[in-house]
Amino acid sequence: MPFQSSKITQKTLLHFPGRVSTARSAPEPLLPVLIVLHQETSSPGRVGNALRALGYSLDIRRPRFGDPLPETLGGHAGAVIFGGPMSANDPDDFVRQEIGWIAVPLRERRPFLGICLGAQMLAMQLGARVAPHPEGRAQIGYYPIRPTAARLKICADPGPRAAMRGSNCRAPGRAITTSPIARSMT
Repeated sequence: MPFQSSKITQKTLLHFPGRVSTARSAPEPLLPVLIVLHQETSSPGRVGNALRALGYSLDIRRPRFGDPLPETLGGHAGAVIFGGPMSANDPDDFVRQEIGWIAVPLRERRPFLGICLGAQMLAMQLGARVAPHPEGRAQIGYYPIRPTAARLKICADPGPRAAMRGSNCRAPGRAITTSPIARSMT
């Protein structure tokens, strides 16, 4: 089932920072965005559709099934690590490797988005603890997403989204925490 949204247009989304327009007759092709998925049948869904609408191709990898991650993001516009049924605390080799790999976009200062498991992995890479809530709380249901001003510069307000999460993490360092569940862990 496709996840195409009729609301995704060039007017509702902006390009990654640093994109340079040229006066050439044929625009230079954009670098692909690295997409990391964790299930055989997963797709990048709306995120992938939004990136494609902006003109980016997708380099889809599944490290869980043996796909390697690049040593550098020099050939990519950015990276997105999606979720899955596992936890960032799982002992699987691919989980440990992905957490370690996140140092690449951080070191190279490349755009990176972690969604669900990807956010847990990013938090662990930055030194945060990922664990069940100490009082057994979980996020289940629809939660409003309150984008920051920086987020609104990239794309329109997505509105409420469904969420179900049993593991939470403390925000590392100077990170901004918007989730009431995550705030209760600090």
